Amino acid sequence: MSKKILIVDDAAFMRMMIKDILTKNGYDVVGEAADGLQAVEKYNELNPDLVTMDITMPEMDGIAALKAIKSTDPSATIIMCSAMGQQAMVIDAIQAGAKDFIVKPFQADRVIEAIQKALG
Repeated sequence: MSKKILIVDDAAFMRMMIKDILTKNGYDVVGEAADGLQAVEKYNELNPDLVTMDITMPEMDGIAALKAIKSTDPSATIIMCSAMGQQAMVIDAIQAGAKDFIVKPFQADRVIEAIQKALG
């Protein structure tokens, strides 16, 4: 059974890029969200195996969404996505419970490696 993944990013083309990488590698993208508030709602609704979470988003940023999801499901598996130069935020995210982080622009092999590692 393929793993269910929720993609969270405020940029539609970034969601499309990740979705393309994941579906080509046999993962099942069950949902997408454009901000942290949607991410929390979709997580509770879809119960995915893994979430890819952008850090910088409107409404609620990725770190706040990560904390909100972890507060209701401590076992949630979340990988943060960040642009270069966001190291401090990445450290915050890891301390808040993120499993890993991927740097944009995405490299397909790095995305898959991070997801396989996070899912054990």
